[in-house]
Amino acid sequence: MPLRFSLRELEVFCAIAQHDHVHRAAEAVALTQSAASQALARLEAALGRPLFDRRGRRLVLNDNGRQLLPRARALLDQAQEVQALWDEGGPALNLGASTTIANYLLPAQLAAYRQAHPGAPVQLTVGNTREVVAAVAAMKVDFGLIEGVCSDSHLHVERWRADELVVIAAPGHALARQPTRAQLAAAPWLLREPGSGTREEVERWLLTHLGSVRADMELGNSEAIKRAVAAGLGLSCLSRSAVQDFLASGAVVEVQTGLPPLVRQLCLVRHRDRPVTRGMQAFLALAPALAACRTLESSAANAPQQPIFYRLLAP
Repeated sequence: MPLRFSLRELEVFCAIAQHDHVHRAAEAVALTQSAASQALARLEAALGRPLFDRRGRRLVLNDNGRQLLPRARALLDQAQEVQALWDEGGPALNLGASTTIANYLLPAQLAAYRQAHPGAPVQLTVGNTREVVAAVAAMKVDFGLIEGVCSDSHLHVERWRADELVVIAAPGHALARQPTRAQLAAAPWLLREPGSGTREEVERWLLTHLGSVRADMELGNSEAIKRAVAAGLGLSCLSRSAVQDFLASGAVVEVQTGLPPLVRQLCLVRHRDRPVTRGMQAFLALAPALAACRTLESSAANAPQQPIFYRLLAP
């Protein structure tokens, strides 16, 4: 049976689903607003049903659209894979990562990826765990690396690597050396914002062993927190990878709390309905902890390097 719709129409549909507006979707796929509207109308006519509910100028996916979206994205992914078979640029990588991973753990992995695939385009979307999970669920990224818990049934969760968290204080802080549990419970703590995987893990750990935690400040990233700790504003608990530079310089010290060590599991999440892309396969092949996931073809391209694009999900 001949196809009644085109990949371009599916591309427009996915863009509208992402942006909730024809004008912004048209800009994303380099069409005029009129052409994008016509492409959506042709697709809906070919399928014999509407894909969006019209709410003023916004277009919101209805049940038909939600059913189509993962299949449309899968077809577009496969089309891009076919188009890239003989490209010299290498497999494109489009991933999301929570902030600690993006800032302190991913740079070395991205450098290894770029070394293996010199011309491969890379796009990294950065947010907290909740935002990265939402981006994966909406198929805005191919996969995500998170620090916290993911309970979305549409997503597949895979262990990535372990990460140790440590309690830090300014060298001159009253609790910098061997505080009691009662002192730790009463101390002012500097924590990440709600939705952060680090925040969730630290609060769970402190509440389990101290019974209470005094959240004195909420700051949106680890850099701000460790600098505030160094200034003497309170205690915090962050990934060792995030504070190793300040520990080495003596700007902060590791507090010997007497509590059990805090080691969390960082995870990779991907949409169950989205095929694994060549870029994701290539990335996973660089991670020994995910050897069971390796399905990678090895290739090396000598194309000019593409820039790595960063996009923040939250201000």
